Amino acid sequence: MAVRGRLLVGIQTPATRTWPEMVSLWERVEALGFDSAWLPDHFVPPYRPEGPLLEAWTLLAALAMRTQRLRVGILVSSNTFRHPPLLAKQAATVDHLSGGRLELGLGAGWFAAEHQMFGLELPAAPELVARFREAVAVVDLLLRQDVTTYDGRFYRVREAPFRPAPVQRPRPPLTLGAHGPTMLGIVAEYADRWNSTGTVAEMAARNRLLDERCATMGRDPDAVLRSHLYVAAQLPNERPWDSPEAFRDFVGRFREAGVAEFLLQPPPPERFATVERIAAEVIPALRSEAAA
Repeated sequence: MAVRGRLLVGIQTPATRTWPEMVSLWERVEALGFDSAWLPDHFVPPYRPEGPLLEAWTLLAALAMRTQRLRVGILVSSNTFRHPPLLAKQAATVDHLSGGRLELGLGAGWFAAEHQMFGLELPAAPELVARFREAVAVVDLLLRQDVTTYDGRFYRVREAPFRPAPVQRPRPPLTLGAHGPTMLGIVAEYADRWNSTGTVAEMAARNRLLDERCATMGRDPDAVLRSHLYVAAQLPNERPWDSPEAFRDFVGRFREAGVAEFLLQPPPPERFATVERIAAEVIPALRSEAAA
């Protein structure tokens, strides 16, 4: 399924750098013309747990105030880390601090080692997904309404006022991270953007399944932006930052699988010149081709 008429490109930057380095990187990303910048949500870096890591939402609030145009978000906020009403309040606050530029990302939670390290509960998959479904419903309602009551199995709110409302109405766009069939059903019901990571074949299959889930509930499949996260450690056979040609090939193959947005972790600092060249030469051309 080829995608036409839209191409978005953003950067996800793990918060392993110092604060001055993070500010410099995000200002650089904005100046290069990327559409969005994102942070992962972890207590430790998944692929180097002994390394340093700043907390995602606190850092996002600060970085939002050091940028002007970028859409900003967490890709994705782990539901096991925060009570959903707290997450909604954090999201509304960052939406105000950024002048209405927040993209609200939410996922079920997955990295078992960090849950064990910090004494966090990581339920088995059925309960994890059930909690996620309720959390999404609670966050969605709180951000849309002045007063909310919700009576679920895992989460309950009683005549809870939510003021001030976020800047973006009816709420900031909701990004849900999901891979499996049940999670994609939640995406079809609530999400403005679906984000996943995987091979071209995996993304194509999930795209088709999401189309089916949307059709089942009578929702236009085109209402959900299809987004792919590139992390080198997860896709070792893909090397989009090797050259302009490699980036163009990467985007072309994943667009054929239905992807409209590409969110990529950048290469190491010593290779950032390639990112600058791709941002200047390749991405504008790809956007023009997509809009033609």
